[in-house]
Amino acid sequence: MTPDQVKLVQTSFAQVAPIADHAATMFYDYLFAIAPSARPLFKGDMAEQRRKLIAMLAAVVNGLGDLNSILPAASALAKRHVSYGVEAGQYAVVGQALLWTLEQGLGSAWTKNLAAAWTAAYTTLADFMIAEAYGRPVAAE
Repeated sequence: MTPDQVKLVQTSFAQVAPIADHAATMFYDYLFAIAPSARPLFKGDMAEQRRKLIAMLAAVVNGLGDLNSILPAASALAKRHVSYGVEAGQYAVVGQALLWTLEQGLGSAWTKNLAAAWTAAYTTLADFMIAEAYGRPVAAE
């Protein structure tokens, strides 16, 4: 990711923060609509899951300027996802749901450059997590 892309992601996430719970609800609703097989992976309280999603996104977004600072936590999360039954190929659909949610939430602020920046951020992290969890990269786009 370029420094400009990092700034774009961080600035746009600050715009999503005020509607964080709504954005997380949109994300999971869309995820379950496009990948119904993902629904059984979420057995707990969805309000808590939404809070975890936003907290994780905030940590990642804030750490994009120093990627090495977030990689240990990303590695641990990837390995936990395996224990929940997440498969490497599911990262792509999660990325699709995330980008859709951001596009909906940001409306006219969603530009090609912003989409490219978020895609780069998600792909970078997802590819790392897939390699950590499964020992091999799988395209997350």
